[in-house]
Amino acid sequence: MLSVAVSGLAHLFTVAAYTNARARATTYAAVLAQQKMEQLRGLAYGFDPSGGTVTDVDTDITVQPELPSGGAGLQSSPPGALAADTVGYVDYVDASGATLGGVAAGPPPGTAYIRRWSVEPLPSSANTMVLQVLVMRAGPRDADDNRADNRNVQGRRSAEQARLVSVKTRKAP
Repeated sequence: MLSVAVSGLAHLFTVAAYTNARARATTYAAVLAQQKMEQLRGLAYGFDPSGGTVTDVDTDITVQPELPSGGAGLQSSPPGALAADTVGYVDYVDASGATLGGVAAGPPPGTAYIRRWSVEPLPSSANTMVLQVLVMRAGPRDADDNRADNRNVQGRRSAEQARLVSVKTRKAP
């Protein structure tokens, strides 16, 4: 009887350790998504003193520190930017949270997380952008984990991923 109880507890500890590791990875993905969202929201998108529109379309946020030119800034992203690694709308992060850049050749060695984002104008407002950030663990994933809508076949969010959506609106001067 004692061996059955100990065997059951061993299985419970194994399941708990696995669940904790997945929860830690999902939480870390959410933190990385929030960091990228803050970068996007910090880019210039407003009006100058004379009332003309100002939009940052040059800042490279695929590297740390950000570069003032050579990037996509708040340019509208191409279709599918959340579904595939798209230059200017993806960066790679190592296990310690350091950005490894957004190279075109795919994830560099040491990549622990892939961070993708999209920037789209809101169809009903010329002065509002929809910002989305998707972060997922690097490594082998099935087709459902790579979907842009971040849902698996059962309609639940895929494990170890985080997706944030926000809007950025120009304010009148």
